Amino acid sequence: MNSWPRLRVADWTDTRDTLHMWTQIVGKIRMAYAPPVNHWWHVTLYVSARGMGTGLIPYGENGFDLEFDFLDHRLHVRTTDGRSREVALAPKSVAEFYRETLGALAELGIEPRIHPVPNEVENAIPFAEDEQHCAYDGEAARLFWRQLLQAQRVFSVFRSEFTGKASPVHFFWGAMDLAYTRFSGRVAPPHPGGAPNCPPWVMQEGYSHELASFGFWPGGGEEGAFYAYAYPEPAGYAERNAASYDQALRECLLPYETVADSPDPDETLLTFLRSTAAAAAELADWPGPSA
Repeated sequence: MNSWPRLRVADWTDTRDTLHMWTQIVGKIRMAYAPPVNHWWHVTLYVSARGMGTGLIPYGENGFDLEFDFLDHRLHVRTTDGRSREVALAPKSVAEFYRETLGALAELGIEPRIHPVPNEVENAIPFAEDEQHCAYDGEAARLFWRQLLQAQRVFSVFRSEFTGKASPVHFFWGAMDLAYTRFSGRVAPPHPGGAPNCPPWVMQEGYSHELASFGFWPGGGEEGAFYAYAYPEPAGYAERNAASYDQALRECLLPYETVADSPDPDETLLTFLRSTAAAAAELADWPGPSA
């Protein structure tokens, strides 16, 4: 099997959009119970050995977790007292998945209160009413997970090279991206917001400190794209990264297919990550070592 699997965005758009909503539901369940952590690190999902999940969520003196299993195509709901339930991952609407997931939790005595409407999407259909998104191609979901595995692996190497404050490598369900962020330690100017169906204060918390962020999402290229950006963007950042800088997005982009087709995919991606990180740190004169 090719360790850098190929999955054209056009071939799984309907499944991607449905899965995006499912991950928002699961992420909001984690957010309902997890103690707040700076920059919304308490709401993310994590790539796992079988898919992606919440990790352990505190619940009273015990806990539970939810995990998307893209090998057996199940959402596992497990408690620390040994009980569990499953929700099948199959062609079904967001509304049906929402009902089944909350039902599985209720059978375990867990009834989270969440804001039942998606964030960071233009057409924010309440979960309970969303019959529009109903596709699930299990093979596409598995391939996407394997893309995330490769991105996670290389991002983890890149993360190890930085000794300052840095985020985990984690999956943000708002924009459906695997992300990793470095911080200079300095406070940033208030973020102007602008993400659809997302209050400005949410973005202001996420971008409260000067940063350089990197990630992968299933867009921006024929097979998805890696990205890098700085906030606030220092003068000269676009010019320094002219070969990859997208003026519309104000981000640097590296198509997934460029990485997968290269003789050394790991080095191709690491070169992109290291060069954009150096540009952010050097042009903004970050204190201390930039790597």
